[in-house]
Amino acid sequence: MSIIKPIAQLLGYILDILFMGLNAIGIGNIAIAIIIFTLLVKMLMLPLQIKQQKMTKLQSVMNPEIKAIQEKYKGKNSDTVAMQKMQAETKAVYEKYGVSQWGSCVQLLIQMPILFALYRVFQQIPLYISQIKVLFLNILGLNGADGISSVSGYADTLNEIYGKTVDWSNTSTAVTTLNSFTADQWTKLKEAFPAFSDMITQNLDKINHMNTFLGVNMSQNPGFGLHIAILIPILAGVTQFISVKVSQAGMEQPDSDNPAAASMKMMTYFMPLMSAFLAISLPSGLGVYWIATAVIQTIQTIFINRYYDKIGTDKIVEKNVEKRNKKRAKKGLPAETIVKGASVSTKNVNNNKNSANSERAKKLQEKKEANDKKIQELREAAAANGKAVKPGSLADKVGMVSRYNEVNDKRK
Repeated sequence: MSIIKPIAQLLGYILDILFMGLNAIGIGNIAIAIIIFTLLVKMLMLPLQIKQQKMTKLQSVMNPEIKAIQEKYKGKNSDTVAMQKMQAETKAVYEKYGVSQWGSCVQLLIQMPILFALYRVFQQIPLYISQIKVLFLNILGLNGADGISSVSGYADTLNEIYGKTVDWSNTSTAVTTLNSFTADQWTKLKEAFPAFSDMITQNLDKINHMNTFLGVNMSQNPGFGLHIAILIPILAGVTQFISVKVSQAGMEQPDSDNPAAASMKMMTYFMPLMSAFLAISLPSGLGVYWIATAVIQTIQTIFINRYYDKIGTDKIVEKNVEKRNKKRAKKGLPAETIVKGASVSTKNVNNNKNSANSERAKKLQEKKEANDKKIQELREAAAANGKAVKPGSLADKVGMVSRYNEVNDKRK
């Protein structure tokens, strides 16, 4: 997770600048900052999504060929040689279309650290937005000003209110814990520290103003109950479901007995339900991020698909192969052309070894015929001269070979 921290710090810095800008024009609100920030991040990650959508389009062209290869080696999972041939033929199909077998995995690996970092930022927003963090530090008195930390035994009192033991001397822990306080816990805090009640109220009002959007406090968990906050997890699940369905539009659905079918079904239904369930027990700000992400990604996917549908799959393949041929040219390799059909595309790969053997056999046969011709010429020359064959001479050796061949021919 060492890579997550610096990415989270960078994203948090950008979010802080964005929030300060919004606050300067009078709309310093966490939810609005999250939505705009999510839009910026998705726009930065747009090239990755475009590549992913292009891969999906190419997959629809490659799938018939790949399925043909899988069908060819069906039931041979225990045959190592067969599996190696299947992998080689599958790799050839991907290479033919200028696509990497691990392209989607690489894109996912690039995105995952960013997504984890975003999760960390939105779960601990007060640590990254300085104008909110300072309000909590004012209450705690950890920034040099008078606060509840100046009262003897304040940590024990805070633990009693929170219901758990926390290291209140740790600034990050203290701020994130206070940020999770419910309205009832804030009331108890003011009652426990009456001398700081007004100061707590003033800072808390500012915090709530920045945290509240459409009546929902972004720092609070929606929980189970009939209140407006429950819309956050519901919308998180619904928007993600729509996003997945839109991304799968135009994709060839795998057969029911194909393991990929179960995986696709889980992604379509299970993941949105999981998002909704998690959004119930996590800060509402994180739920807003998921909703914004799903909505923006759905819109991007629709426009990208329309673009690729307009230019056509053949054009995508042509451009991809052209790009691949440029790379091959730099390496001094010949250009490749697209030949549709699994039987054609995989034939050369499947017969590479057989072709090499045939070529070798052909050369050996030609050499044998040349030797036989030479032997025959020597035999005829010896017979024409009518001379006795001298033991050990070339003619004698020719005769031995000839007699050996005659004997073998008769045995056959």
